[in-house]
Amino acid sequence: MTDAERQARIDLAACFRLVDLHGWDDGIATHISMRLPGPEHHFLINPFGVLFGEITASKLVKIGIDGNKVEETPYEVNPAGFTIHSAIHMAREDAKCVMHLHTIDGMAVSAQACGLMPLTQTAMVVCSDMATHEFEGPANDLDERVRLQRDFGDKHNLLLWNHGTLTVGETPAEAWFRMYSFERACSAQTRAMTAGRDGLHHPLPGIAEKTDEMVRRVLDKAANQLAWPAMLRRLDREAPDFRD
Repeated sequence: MTDAERQARIDLAACFRLVDLHGWDDGIATHISMRLPGPEHHFLINPFGVLFGEITASKLVKIGIDGNKVEETPYEVNPAGFTIHSAIHMAREDAKCVMHLHTIDGMAVSAQACGLMPLTQTAMVVCSDMATHEFEGPANDLDERVRLQRDFGDKHNLLLWNHGTLTVGETPAEAWFRMYSFERACSAQTRAMTAGRDGLHHPLPGIAEKTDEMVRRVLDKAANQLAWPAMLRRLDREAPDFRD
């Protein structure tokens, strides 16, 4: 195993453990993947049937773009996970890490006709870089990949209608930072909606765009240099075996 793959495994295992610590997991469902360096188009994905809180660097499964395992492992791969993640990895060279969740608040917003609204500072940043994709049933049909690629385009956040949330990043840190923001925005909206649509306070014109521009300028430092090291320190205190 190369040093680059070893580091990728550690970073991806950290994503799973952070999802678990935040209570965002959905049993053995949902998936996070990461493209490995090299021309082979191999990527790592979670073993099907293993809880996020049990995942370690060595348990991650390496597969090719065809969905076949490229190394001997006792674990299987979720077919729906392969469909969604392979579609994005095939179309987006920059989407090296892909996170997909089914949280309660994320699913709630995905079922609201308004979708995610720029009601909060966090939501303003997410909405400006968000696409949507219609639910077609469990993602076992490889034909859906074309439509998923078309709908996602060059965005980094995806609201899967009646399904959940998805983010991508050049690094696990960026995908995590975006997902953290996405989920916080969804949680805030589900609570704000208790006031009813007429009880919501919408920001002044132009404020959402201003907020997005400011955050984009500091995204690399905020995600990779500040937030991610802090999250790893938390894991080293609370779940240090993620590196195994």
